Amino acid sequence: MSEAPSIQLSRVRKRYWKIEERSLLRSVVPIGRPRRKMIRALRDINLRVEPGETIGVIGRNGAGKSTLLRLLAGVTQPTAGTVITRGRIAPLLSVGVGFHQEMTGRENIYINGMLLGLRKPEIAARFHDIVDFADLSEFVDTPVKFYSSGMFMRLGFSVAIHVDPDVLLVDEVLAVGDLGFQLKCFDRMRALQREGTTIVFVSHSMHAIHLLCPRVVLVHHGRIAVDGPTESAIARYHEVLAAGDDEQEDATVRVIGRQLLVDGSRPMETVNRDQTMTYRMRLRFEQPVDGPQVCFRVLAEDGTLAYSMWTTIGDRWRSFSAFEEALVEVKFRPRFGGGGTYRISTQITNDGASRALYQEQDGPTFFVAPQVGVRGPADLDAAIVVNGEVRTNHRPVRFESRPTSADGG
Repeated sequence: MSEAPSIQLSRVRKRYWKIEERSLLRSVVPIGRPRRKMIRALRDINLRVEPGETIGVIGRNGAGKSTLLRLLAGVTQPTAGTVITRGRIAPLLSVGVGFHQEMTGRENIYINGMLLGLRKPEIAARFHDIVDFADLSEFVDTPVKFYSSGMFMRLGFSVAIHVDPDVLLVDEVLAVGDLGFQLKCFDRMRALQREGTTIVFVSHSMHAIHLLCPRVVLVHHGRIAVDGPTESAIARYHEVLAAGDDEQEDATVRVIGRQLLVDGSRPMETVNRDQTMTYRMRLRFEQPVDGPQVCFRVLAEDGTLAYSMWTTIGDRWRSFSAFEEALVEVKFRPRFGGGGTYRISTQITNDGASRALYQEQDGPTFFVAPQVGVRGPADLDAAIVVNGEVRTNHRPVRFESRPTSADGG
């Protein structure tokens, strides 16, 4: 008879209600019933995770990843279906969750340890190991309301891994720590893997997912779109990001197709700094726009700006009528010598860049292999081209000409 799974979800659904009206007058003097909108966070989720297995969970913002982990942690209950977890669960859902702001780090260690199933003598025996791993010996008797987000994360992670969990749930919280501590955390999670701990790891870093998770679940619109090998799930994730998925009802500009190409072909999991990347967007203007501007940005894994470039500001080169389309292409070379995971973000504004017509929140991501002996960002030599015309007054790098399709989807 096979061993019972650590995690089993059967036809799990979760929905929330969103109040659509929030005016001050209606809050003070309620008139009629408030208008509500149903949000289906999860839809018919079936998932089985065996003891000792590590799975990654990826997806766009709002796809349902965090809701899934909250169900596994028992923070919330499903609207329908069953959620079964076995053993001691150690959740790291968000920075500061489970901490009492007025209590010290020492007091919170004991409280969190007991909440996770340890007795007071057991916590006392592990106390110094918890503090040493978190590197908070100088601040352990300070109220945690004075802690930074990184200190919160270090303390929470340290408590979670020292309670000998059967299941460890990690939801992106490692992104707020410094690089040294992140590496320390990954080393400890690998040790937990070897010891047979089941790990569910949510992250936007495809590099981290690839390093840690042999199996990946892609969540899209509240459903499991892929549950399989890491490479297949990441490839499908890039396709989901490239699809646009613009849901703004009153958008002035819509993205009807996106592609991120490497050397003129399909996306690769890893690129090197000398390859040519092309980001292609097909836009549709829902309303007339005079002199739109395009901003191309590349963000590092922690959200910091690594590179940006605007079209020529103040150049009202032409107008677009309602329902007219435009093809925007950005060619660049990912010359980030230190490597890492990067995300593309674009913004379309009116003439003068004073009003955003479209803001891309979840652009495609790519991983750059690090170059030995090099670190830090560098110039990408990018150029923005709209309908075949260079729209930047910078001096772009000369790329080798290749036949390309005009289809942005």
